[in-house]
Amino acid sequence: MKLAKTIFRQYLKKNGKLYSKQREQILDIFLKTEQHPTINDLYDLVKKKYPQIGLATVYRTMEVISDAGLARKVDFEGGIKCYEHEYKHQHHDHLVCLKCGRIIEVMSPGIEKLQERLAKKHKFSAVRHRMEIFGFCRSCNRKKTQV
Repeated sequence: MKLAKTIFRQYLKKNGKLYSKQREQILDIFLKTEQHPTINDLYDLVKKKYPQIGLATVYRTMEVISDAGLARKVDFEGGIKCYEHEYKHQHHDHLVCLKCGRIIEVMSPGIEKLQERLAKKHKFSAVRHRMEIFGFCRSCNRKKTQV
């Protein structure tokens, strides 16, 4: 977490943006969550510990955190934008529950190799990719069969 804070401070300085304790507090809370929070989710976490911080500050700070390369905005089905950790996190794909919204991160070297082979076969120069599978998590599947 210390390195992420250093990167954040260096980004602010290099880009002429102001450092503030509130920005660092928001960064701390974001770095501690391993979920994929929306701005509102993150705001709820922030206001529990720092009630003086407003929603607009959380929104603006997350934009800066993303610009600094520490977070990435992910747009899942339904136009809901979430944030996930970008710095020092391995590439992964997502399983997204359509009922409860749970997001499960998955990593598969086999899928990555298949994607590389497909790009090569079609003489396609891939720059980035993402894979999202939508369905129902174990908990929601269990609830469906119990009804």
